[in-house]
Amino acid sequence: MAMDQNIDLTSSELSQIWGAYMNASITSKVLKYFINIVEDNEIRPVIQNALDLTQSQLTDLKAIFEKENKPVPIGFTDQDVNVDAPRLYSDNYCLQYVFQLGSLGIYSFAASVTVATREDIYLFFSDGLRKYNELHQKATLISLTKGLYARPPYIPTPNEVDFVKKQSFLRGWFGERRPLMATEIAHLFSNMQRNSLGIATLTGFSQVVQTKDVKEYLLRGIQIAKKHVKVFNSVLEDSQVPTPMGSDSMVTDSMKVSPFSDKLIMFHVTGMIGLSIGFYGISISAGIRRDIAANYTRLSAEIGLYSEDGANLMIENEWMEEPPRMIDRDELAKSK
Repeated sequence: MAMDQNIDLTSSELSQIWGAYMNASITSKVLKYFINIVEDNEIRPVIQNALDLTQSQLTDLKAIFEKENKPVPIGFTDQDVNVDAPRLYSDNYCLQYVFQLGSLGIYSFAASVTVATREDIYLFFSDGLRKYNELHQKATLISLTKGLYARPPYIPTPNEVDFVKKQSFLRGWFGERRPLMATEIAHLFSNMQRNSLGIATLTGFSQVVQTKDVKEYLLRGIQIAKKHVKVFNSVLEDSQVPTPMGSDSMVTDSMKVSPFSDKLIMFHVTGMIGLSIGFYGISISAGIRRDIAANYTRLSAEIGLYSEDGANLMIENEWMEEPPRMIDRDELAKSK
């Protein structure tokens, strides 16, 4: 093991620990605010669990960067959060945020495990994967207990196994469309859920953000997310699939004091967009009907452009921290 740790980090490992540090940095600040505003004593422990997890990750990741003589990312500091700001989100929102944090942690840490070759890096992501799984389970159980969990749709299914016999199974633009497969329903519903939470997140941000350009960017994002929910919902409705969604109002009317810096808000939003593009890609691979794949492709392109505009806005304000990259040899040559 000692010999293994003397091996340099691969580009994959470096990118994964950098991303993990930035994600833990931002979520730890958000969770610090949540723990200060949550009122429900059953929800509070799971938020504290998530906060402890992200802070522990920051400590471990910082130690790795320092051991490797790599610059520790700046990320986000206490200057980016005002834990004493008025309540912006409901307890249910805080719980759903942790639920999604657990889900996204499972996805990202599972991917990180597959590209980790050095034992200490592998063990960090493997242990983190287990902890995110536990966090996700706790958030799910509390949501179920409190009646806040929006279950994916139930569907009647055939009583016997069959095989596809016609090419029409693939089509979706013209003629009679086949009923949705369970996997297509699952992805449509999950993407609706994530976009609905995104609408609540951006709505809260837009009420308190300080910069005019950022506010306009957030308002545009709300309309895009609403459009995507409408598209996914219409596909489900066309197949007469019920789409139960939570009715709890997740955002308060607080407008005077922002819990978060505009830098944190923009990083959070652009991060959400990147995740959406990734999940849409997974959804395309899981679906077969052409019209659904076309929807995901079109919507991915739309939020891709939105993401680029967000990146430009962050660059203009010097909020974008540069990830690890290959050295620019032309730049080195010119500097001599």
